[in-house]
Amino acid sequence: MEPYPGNKPGVLFTEEESLFPVINYLVYRECHPWWVIKKHPVDRFDMTYVIQGGARYVIDGTSYELTPGDLLCLREGTLKEAATYSKNFMHCFSVNFELRDIRNQAVFLPFPQFSRIGILPDLIQHFQELVHISLVRQPGYMLKCAGLLLLILHRIYELTVLNIGADVKDSRIQNIIRYIVQHYAEQLSVRCLADKAKLNPAYLGALFKKETGESIHQYIAKIRVRNAKNILSAGGYRVSEVAEQCGYCDIYHFYKQFKTITGKAPSRYLPHNK
Repeated sequence: MEPYPGNKPGVLFTEEESLFPVINYLVYRECHPWWVIKKHPVDRFDMTYVIQGGARYVIDGTSYELTPGDLLCLREGTLKEAATYSKNFMHCFSVNFELRDIRNQAVFLPFPQFSRIGILPDLIQHFQELVHISLVRQPGYMLKCAGLLLLILHRIYELTVLNIGADVKDSRIQNIIRYIVQHYAEQLSVRCLADKAKLNPAYLGALFKKETGESIHQYIAKIRVRNAKNILSAGGYRVSEVAEQCGYCDIYHFYKQFKTITGKAPSRYLPHNK
């Protein structure tokens, strides 16, 4: 992983890393007229999502006028100060946390400092559930809080880094993706999937590419290889057996696609080669 380009020890986030969040505080904040935050360095990673009203934040000397749908993501050590508007009090979710990888190193998220992501019902629902669970504190609540926070971070990663829009994807494509995931070992074709979706094959191919950024064949290969990697890592099968389980009749085609997608040969994922 790439080292974090700052004074704090740690590494930048990569999609292949296992992450473990530790929440310092979490709050749904309904500001009063005299609400202010005096200038101070941020402790841990600090995230604020405004859903109503507004506030003026000054971050490392730069002023931001936060309004509904705005997201502020601050790294540890950033100087922050803020005040709400006297006639339009801010309502927001605020969470302060740190991420650790499997080696217990701090992981730094590549989120922009300021983003306009809009009012997203799914994201608000996740935040509301996170606040509820953290307050009720039923047995195992910390585990559920960690899972929900990771869902929130993934949604924000989609919006701010991957530039996947806030609109819900086409339900027909979602259904096709579910079918691929469930039937990846079968001999899938565009025509077969088009019949399932009751769409013209050419139209489905174009729509799928528009929604996912990949062709149907590329997507099927990715799902098959990901499953193959998991089966190989679990042990108990030869590479040729895993290829067949994942829908490949030609072992050489399997090797080629596996190496293209993962950058490694399938045998590298066998337990005795790790």
